[in-house]
Amino acid sequence: MSLTHQDVARIARLSRIAVTDAEIEAVGSQLNNILGLIEQMQAVNTDGIEPMAHPQDVSLRLREDAVTEPNRRDACQAVAPQVEKGLFLVPKVIE
Repeated sequence: MSLTHQDVARIARLSRIAVTDAEIEAVGSQLNNILGLIEQMQAVNTDGIEPMAHPQDVSLRLREDAVTEPNRRDACQAVAPQVEKGLFLVPKVIE
C-alpha cells in the first residue's frame, strides 16, 4: 500500500501535525515504510502461538498483605479544626 500526497496531507491534518509541502514527500516515505513493516508482521503465521504478557518468563514478587503502619486516624483528627462523624469538614470552594 502506497500513500498519496493527499493521503499524507489528510493524515497530518487529522493528527494536527504541521507538515509543509516540502516535507510531505519525506513524511510519506516514512509512513509507507511503517505500513510496509506492518504488512510484513501481518504476513507471519501466528496460528497456535500463545499470546504473552512479557517477552521473558517473569513473575511478580508478592509480599504478605499485612498492616505495617499504626492507625493514626485519631491523632490526625485531633488537630483538625472541625471533625464530624469521623470526616474532615472543609469550606465550600465551588460556587
